[in-house]
Amino acid sequence: MAKTSAIRYSCSNCGAVYFRWAGQCSECGEWNSLCEGEFAGDHKKKHSNNSAIPISEVTLKEDVILPTGIDEFDRVLGRGLVLGAAILLGGEPGIGKSTIALQVAAQIARTHRVLYVTGEESLSQVRLRSDRLDAVSENLYVIAETDMESILAVIDRLLPVLVILDSIQVVSHPAVPSVSGTVNQVRYCASELVKKLKMVGCAGIIVGHITKDGSLAGPKVLEHLVDVILYFEGENGFQYRLLRSFKNRYSSTNEIGVFSMEEKGLQEIANPSGLFVDQTTLNNPGSMVVPVAEGSRVFLVEVQALVVETGYGMGRRTILGVDPNRGNLLIAAVEKIVGLKLSSKDIILNIVGGYKTAEPALDLGVVMAIFSSGHDLPIKRRIAVLGEVGLTGEIRSVPQIDRRLGELEKLGFEACFVPKRNPLDETFGKVKLIRVESLQESLRRLSEINS
Repeated sequence: MAKTSAIRYSCSNCGAVYFRWAGQCSECGEWNSLCEGEFAGDHKKKHSNNSAIPISEVTLKEDVILPTGIDEFDRVLGRGLVLGAAILLGGEPGIGKSTIALQVAAQIARTHRVLYVTGEESLSQVRLRSDRLDAVSENLYVIAETDMESILAVIDRLLPVLVILDSIQVVSHPAVPSVSGTVNQVRYCASELVKKLKMVGCAGIIVGHITKDGSLAGPKVLEHLVDVILYFEGENGFQYRLLRSFKNRYSSTNEIGVFSMEEKGLQEIANPSGLFVDQTTLNNPGSMVVPVAEGSRVFLVEVQALVVETGYGMGRRTILGVDPNRGNLLIAAVEKIVGLKLSSKDIILNIVGGYKTAEPALDLGVVMAIFSSGHDLPIKRRIAVLGEVGLTGEIRSVPQIDRRLGELEKLGFEACFVPKRNPLDETFGKVKLIRVESLQESLRRLSEINS
């Protein structure tokens, strides 16, 4: 039977398909987002010759995991690149996505063949960046192409171990009647590339842009197609970059990689314990140090709060680094439980160095920073704070407290506020433990320290 084509409409925002046009997409709620397209209407069914086998008979290759030589990158991935895996690398413009991709390509190209596909730059631009990063290699092949059919043909001829596509939003496939960057193009091109990676048995890094709200541009199905999703975080005004894993089929998603943007590219930071603590500001009002656990490592972060009289009728809240919803919840708890009137005051919360975290163990540090700034109460000793604050003012226990206190001891801290619910002795090495049970007790003990 001859193939027939049917006119359908797909949403340019979420990719939902409809048989007739409508003004609003019922899936995502966007208006005027349905675009007309042709889809094959009568496909012949494909019959697979593969038969199911017991999982015990499935054999694993010894070289299925390929270390990149960049320890921080391998830490986030697990042990390295998994051959046949598709990795989606997202981040804001200028954050370092292309830089880290080219550095990984240069490391793998020392022993294996690598293909770098650029759709946003010319070959001469990639060469200039390679010279700056010392990433020139005979095994690193570069192609400037936006046609997905041509890219897949090059992969078949070259058979590389690693394919890097920069970026998925600029490529297009002639089988899809729409411009590059649309939902249908991004979905189809990513699907074809992932199938090719599985067929050839090579790893792939797909660079993707993000939208204004910080999510990956393109359909949500793109996140389901890939095996690993990595995000680059950091402020352009700061030199530090954080690489987080939001999805990983081969390892944990709790790990984090820390890099510093230097002239020669991204440099690894193997021991970032006190990286986000400014020693010159620790004795000022509104400054608290909190040990934050990220995967298998601990960071000491400095939480700063500024409480001032507002020039308007109602106080404003500016929250950076801390989860805004969590920050507003803690401010409300301080007003209700402690009785500190904050409705007529502007409150600014910030984590030094552009670090971002939503860990509940930061709660007590945020509350004490607000209290310290509101009462102009500086901390005259090297004291850290640790604990989750409940809505009724109780201080809840936190996990991995031994590792957190160990980092404080290594950096010479004298004492630390800890929840009473954590079973600990009165001291941890050289760190004296100030055990607290409630928010009122914590702030009272804080006032006693400086009295």
